[in-house]
Amino acid sequence: MGRSLSHLAWLEAEAMHIMREAVAEAENPVMLFSAGKDSTVMAHLALRAFYPSKPPFPLLHIDSTWEFSSLIAFRDDFARTHGFDLIAHANEEGRAAGMNPFDHGDRYTLIMRTEPLKAALNKGKYDVIFGGARRDEERSRAKERIVSIRDDKHVWDPRQQRPEFWRQFNMRLGRGQSARVFPLSNWTENDIWGYALQHNIPLVPLYFAQMRPVVRRKEAFVVVDDEARMRFEPGDKIEMRRVRFRTLGCWPVTGAIESEATDIAAALEETTNARFSERQGRISDGEDGGSLEQKKREGYF
Repeated sequence: MGRSLSHLAWLEAEAMHIMREAVAEAENPVMLFSAGKDSTVMAHLALRAFYPSKPPFPLLHIDSTWEFSSLIAFRDDFARTHGFDLIAHANEEGRAAGMNPFDHGDRYTLIMRTEPLKAALNKGKYDVIFGGARRDEERSRAKERIVSIRDDKHVWDPRQQRPEFWRQFNMRLGRGQSARVFPLSNWTENDIWGYALQHNIPLVPLYFAQMRPVVRRKEAFVVVDDEARMRFEPGDKIEMRRVRFRTLGCWPVTGAIESEATDIAAALEETTNARFSERQGRISDGEDGGSLEQKKREGYF
């Protein structure tokens, strides 16, 4: 992979190399698919990396039960269009108990995202798990290697990571261990948008500006995706605003931004000129004493 390639072509070649190397060492790989922009680009890279064959792994989506309705529709259509096997897993006990992001904060993330992820990985006996995390997203992401080894409880210890000199990836696994593999580690948010533009990759419509019903939360707008389940606060008033998302999570704790960007080119330009990180759209980050690094140590992706 020479540096004579364009920036995006070099990132593409590196990501496909990582996928092929990981699959060559894996017994039972899987790719996490949130249906966000990063996992969608990663899945497209998998289609290119293993063409003309079908990628040799299924997509796994952890459904928190508070996903945007349009994201679920996009997820299902994407898997059907591209011939992926799709596994959707949810914590049905947590759903029955009424776990929700309004009342339960970080415990909700643990019960409805982290624990069902670990349960799904154990059930499938997956040893190599591809994820779309990027180092530029958040400080704890920057601590993680491209190949991140987890123990038999899926725990991550940033002090026990393997060196990756000259892009040599050590996939050797001990008893009970698994590897989280991040082919997009060296990509930035702008790279994701630029690659999607270059290859005309359809993304979930939530990333593009539309008139949507919102309520204001701090400096962000929460889109009322399901009014019957929305927890309104005193003085709340639903208003229509032209908004879009830079990052996607559970709809009650993901903030939208006002925008006129209705396509990938406009979103790329807006992102290039943005003064704030995309992760600031995650209203839940850092609340209730939690942090992304602590969630990752517990097994969160």
